[in-house]
Amino acid sequence: MRDIILASSSPRRIEMMKSRGFNPIVKPADVDETLPKGMSMKDAVMFLALKKALAVETSYLKENGTPEADDAPLIIAADTVVYKEGFGIMGKPTGRDDARRMIRALSGTSHQVATGTALLVAGQPLRRVLFDVTEVFVRAMTDMEIEEYLDTDEPYDKAGAYAIQGIFGKYIEKYEGDFNTVVGFPIDHILKEIKEL
Repeated sequence: MRDIILASSSPRRIEMMKSRGFNPIVKPADVDETLPKGMSMKDAVMFLALKKALAVETSYLKENGTPEADDAPLIIAADTVVYKEGFGIMGKPTGRDDARRMIRALSGTSHQVATGTALLVAGQPLRRVLFDVTEVFVRAMTDMEIEEYLDTDEPYDKAGAYAIQGIFGKYIEKYEGDFNTVVGFPIDHILKEIKEL
């Protein structure tokens, strides 16, 4: 099995890889995540996932040169956004006011969470970009519940200002699709594509 480089420092993504028997080399991608104006949710996550994977590939090839095809590592990068009709794409909030605006928009309604995943073999023409989406339903929250939630650390480094597997999970009524897409790493789809690669 070739080495796997995970272009993310997300503890959840690392943990999910390890739970499936992989021990990835962790190399977070340092890229500008600004999106071109008017980009759709689907294009946005696929664009950013590929951008991260290519950045890590460039860095790897600069340090190691182009490896033999059989020795080239597989690079995996992912990006997740929350999308709410009438609101648009929600990335990570810029602060408490932005997080409050996002949570109010999600309260008592449904939204979509999309994850794009890029898989590429360093220095080789093998590349795939995947797209997964899950519909998430949030129960109506009181102003006090919103403020109590904003007092925690959770909202500020998460797309849409929440983590379904975290404190916010108690406000989720249901979801339609893959839970792991909302977490930000649809591992079953990724493993299926790895096998095909």
